[in-house]
Amino acid sequence: MTLRRTTLRPLALAALTIATIALAGCAASASPGDAAVQTLRVGAVTSPMTDIVEAAAEEIADGYEIELVEVADYVTINQMLAAGDIDANFSQHEPYMQEFNAANDASLTAVQPIYNFTIAFYSKTIDDIADLPDGATVAIPNDASNTGRALKMLADADIITLAEGVDPYAATVDDIAENPKDLEFLELQITQLNTAYDEADLVFQWPSHIAALGLTPQDDGLLTELDDRFALQVVVPEEDADAASTDALVDAFTSDPVRAIIDDNATIETAF
Repeated sequence: MTLRRTTLRPLALAALTIATIALAGCAASASPGDAAVQTLRVGAVTSPMTDIVEAAAEEIADGYEIELVEVADYVTINQMLAAGDIDANFSQHEPYMQEFNAANDASLTAVQPIYNFTIAFYSKTIDDIADLPDGATVAIPNDASNTGRALKMLADADIITLAEGVDPYAATVDDIAENPKDLEFLELQITQLNTAYDEADLVFQWPSHIAALGLTPQDDGLLTELDDRFALQVVVPEEDADAASTDALVDAFTSDPVRAIIDDNATIETAF
């Protein structure tokens, strides 16, 4: 199958919706020979997610084609899926999706884990976490699922202590019971964390984003963690979970060429 690609920049959601509807209209006016082909619009934010969508597009079953829709942020990509402007996305783990559902009265569902990834804290100023200075600024994600993940890593390293009885995966900065280094926490969107690397003493970041700075968790991470509850998932609207088109997407996303891309990337590992 031939890959179709659409790139959407961070504009107002209404503008994104209009643009996507227009693109869908263009797709609907394809030549008569393509009339039986169903185009599945799959959103992704960055590599390796986009690379995997591209590989899946080559493996999708006859009768379908994949249009890669590149979206610049994780909130908009879920809003588009909930609104029906795309058919699926490959950009998030299930805890983040559940957080979006709860906050937006949405009904997205994860249908297939594709890869696990190593998360890490990075620093431009220190080479060992033991050298983290008192009063250091620590940049962490501002969404609940990734905030908890970041704080749990710091607690597991005995840098902070979380309040007794708190689920570490749901922890917030208000749940920090002991902060012996008097750390200052800066909460940012995942897509903004790279900008904090030059100023903060410690920065939590996904490998797909920190790669833009030439860093990897294996070589540069001061604290690392791989937890399969945070596997990247193919996500669709709940009403499409059992659709034939979703089965076709799952088959394509779990194909050997997708596995090869994952195997060639040292920061991720296959989850299927």
